[in-house]
Amino acid sequence: MPQDSPIPKRLKDARQKAGFTQKELGMRIGMDQGSASGRMNHYEKGRHTPDISVLKRMAEELDVPLHYFFCEDDITAELVCLIDKLPEQNKLELLNLLTSRAKPEVEN
Repeated sequence: MPQDSPIPKRLKDARQKAGFTQKELGMRIGMDQGSASGRMNHYEKGRHTPDISVLKRMAEELDVPLHYFFCEDDITAELVCLIDKLPEQNKLELLNLLTSRAKPEVEN
């Protein structure tokens, strides 16, 4: 994955926020104790990219939605996490609000 991939930054941010070391997170998602720290370090440095099944396990363990890892800016990443935690009805209300505000005003 190119250097500008958002995955390494998002992974590191979420891991640190959750209070896990690289080794702890790796082991929690099923990596071998001896390689967990090194593998997670490679992911956070962007040297290797985890496959989607590994990203899904990380997302579950870090309590973030999978698409969080693909957010290119911090504001969008934070919004994605907040919206994901809303009850379905609140998501629909937010969607309606945003949709109404995003429509261009029609001049008479």
